[in-house]
Amino acid sequence: MGYVEILGVLFALGFLYFEYKESIWLWPLGIISSAFYIFIFFDAKFYADMSLQFYYFIISFYGWYLWSKGAHKLNEVKKNYLRKDLAVKLLLITIVLFVALSFILKKFTDSPVAIGDAFTSALAITGTWMLTRKILEQWLVWIVVNFISCGLYYYRGLDLTAALYVVYALVSIAGYYRWKNKMRAINE
Repeated sequence: MGYVEILGVLFALGFLYFEYKESIWLWPLGIISSAFYIFIFFDAKFYADMSLQFYYFIISFYGWYLWSKGAHKLNEVKKNYLRKDLAVKLLLITIVLFVALSFILKKFTDSPVAIGDAFTSALAITGTWMLTRKILEQWLVWIVVNFISCGLYYYRGLDLTAALYVVYALVSIAGYYRWKNKMRAINE
């Protein structure tokens, strides 16, 4: 998996760069990165993360479509914070996803990290949907997902991917503050 992981990491870094810059080019790079990570995570027995890559693959087309329409350009949005009612709905969906994924991974796979895999995957589904809508707090979800994933991937011997997720976590922190400051400036 060495070369496949290297290519996956490179495309994922490109995705992250364009996400931080709020560029539509994040979506095609996300599609390519997801394709590589389907194989990487299958080989490492991260079955929920592997399945998540199929979700990323599909939602990347959705995000690309939304962003290409220009409806979600941060510069044109007066306010795009997470509403309380939506936060409750997303929390409930995340909990249901976590319980379902945990059950499936424990019952039907040989995953050595079923709970961690299910937890990060459930949060990542929510975070990605929030990203398609350019909701600021998606970055907070990614901070949690990325730090936990880093430890899981390191534990399973995916050293490059673990390092990638350290970078993801750090950029998630920077991205949150960048978007927040930009949104504050727009709203003033």
